[in-house]
Amino acid sequence: MKELMELYWAFFRIGGLTFGGGLTMLPMLKYELVQKRDWISEEQLLDCYAIGQCTPGIIAINTATFVGYLRKGVVGGISATLGMMSPSVMIITVIALCLENFMDNVWLQHALMGVRGVVCALMLNTVITLAKKSLVSPVTYLICGVAFLAAMFTDIPLIVIVL
Repeated sequence: MKELMELYWAFFRIGGLTFGGGLTMLPMLKYELVQKRDWISEEQLLDCYAIGQCTPGIIAINTATFVGYLRKGVVGGISATLGMMSPSVMIITVIALCLENFMDNVWLQHALMGVRGVVCALMLNTVITLAKKSLVSPVTYLICGVAFLAAMFTDIPLIVIVL
């Protein structure tokens, strides 16, 4: 039980103190898990991170799950995952509670409109980055094009298109 709590708090700190996505967490993951606690080797961390990138979901959550699983099995994976998620859930809850009181504020509405533009730019950047890595042959271009057209111009559920 003690190690499960240690897993939770280690990932709670990592989740609460790093911003900007999975790559920005890598140095803190390395320090906390490899150097400070010696829970896993650097190679194992990189393997967990690589698997976290390849599996659906958030890289940081996936990496936490895999590291926790390596340490204490399924229960360790759950503990590490909850530790990584908890700070974000708490922060989002507080922000949501505070924003509700200010949603009629014109300045806040303009700020949120600006955030939407930034989010769109970040998403476009991600799509371009993934496209550069994924579109490597005429077949992959064809699959991407067909999937895009199906998503835009048909009523086929996205999950069916992805499958």
